[in-house]
Amino acid sequence: MSTQQAAPLSEAAQTRKAVSNILKGSAGNLVEWFDVYVYTAFAAYFQSHFFNSSDDLQAGLEAMAVFSTSFLMRPIGSWFFGRYADRKGRKAALTLSVTMMSAGSFAIAIMPTQDVIGLWAMILLVFIRMVQGFSVGGEYGTSATYMSEAATAKRRGFFSSFQYVTLIGGQMLALLVLVVLQNTMSKEDLTAWGWRIPFAIGGVAALVVLWLRRSMEETLSADQLRAAHVKVAGEAQPGTMKLLFTKHWKPLLICIGITLGGTVAFYTYTNFILKFMNDTSGIAKTDTSVINFWALFIFMLLQPVYGMLSDKIGRKPLLIWFGVTGVLFTWPLLSTLAGTKDPFVAFLLMFGGLLMVGGYTSINALVKAELFPASIRALGVGLGYAIANSLFGGTVPLIGAALQKSGQVDLFFTYVTAAIFVSLLVYIFALKNKKSTHLDAEQGNAFAAKGAAGETGTAGETGDGDKKDRVNA
Repeated sequence: MSTQQAAPLSEAAQTRKAVSNILKGSAGNLVEWFDVYVYTAFAAYFQSHFFNSSDDLQAGLEAMAVFSTSFLMRPIGSWFFGRYADRKGRKAALTLSVTMMSAGSFAIAIMPTQDVIGLWAMILLVFIRMVQGFSVGGEYGTSATYMSEAATAKRRGFFSSFQYVTLIGGQMLALLVLVVLQNTMSKEDLTAWGWRIPFAIGGVAALVVLWLRRSMEETLSADQLRAAHVKVAGEAQPGTMKLLFTKHWKPLLICIGITLGGTVAFYTYTNFILKFMNDTSGIAKTDTSVINFWALFIFMLLQPVYGMLSDKIGRKPLLIWFGVTGVLFTWPLLSTLAGTKDPFVAFLLMFGGLLMVGGYTSINALVKAELFPASIRALGVGLGYAIANSLFGGTVPLIGAALQKSGQVDLFFTYVTAAIFVSLLVYIFALKNKKSTHLDAEQGNAFAAKGAAGETGTAGETGDGDKKDRVNA
């Protein structure tokens, strides 16, 4: 490792750097998740162009099946991009992921329907969604890693919470586009061709982010990047599955457990709830769009508040808040929502669910990043999240739609509650509060003084993650 040392930056300078890097990193996250959620927001309008069923519930089930299928690619994307980020750098991985997402959005915007190419329309849609699932699988772990590493030590919870600010913001923007188009276009035009507009918007926005990410600062030092390509006898290389499964399998399992209940609850209260309100509660689509928009808007603004709170009291209390309230109130909230037709009551019930989930969403990415050293962080966080997300979060719309169709929606409430309970056990027994973490023991390369970047930082970390430099911040 180079012996050159840079003078530590002032706290104000570190904050300015953190703000700049977080904005550039989170902008891509916003666009990636906008493209993800546009699919479900507009599924009711484009499903007839790709699926043959004349039954709206069956066509909706098929559309949600495609949505869930894309989640199968997330573990593969997390493996690829996690390895790429740990060996080539966070910036390179984030740039590649947003490029792939942009290409997918443009493809859907111009893709011919089944009236033109028959069954190939559905096949191409599935393929494109799988490519986008591959892309977003890499985006989550890499952006969580980057934003955690780019945050200042004392405000790590606050800065890292912006990953979910932009994740929720992506869904909110998708809903905003839906509301605007619903109020400016006829239902016939929106169904005929208007559904293509949001996919085109997502593609253009991704190109803008691609330009912004060119000026992001890398959080891995040049020494770390060189070390990732040096083979040492008897040691697993950084960013490899061998290193993850031999040295860091316990935090990987904890990462999966942290995610399981949170991802089920998040997709229930932010994604599936649109279809739930339409088909089970019987609330009009235009009303549910407005309800979702305002509930998500307030939820988005609360993320930094939860993040700041975690900087004061620790991460564990917030996770336990989510787990306990989720177990106690999921069934009452959803069962009451199923029986109401009042849009305002529906808004309050949805927001009540989001208040619970906020204890998870605001800090979960940081908690996972704190489990791993830099040499394996992007792969560990991304793969752990993707496994749980693919098996549980991504299947929420499919499971919910299937139970709706069979008239057994109560079983869905039980499923969500049980998933949260499993994660609650992990929060209580596998996590400690305010314990020194790997991030505390690393000097972020993004804070290296100008001219010395790449020569200072966490270069002391080797493939096994045992050697660490203490924080100078």
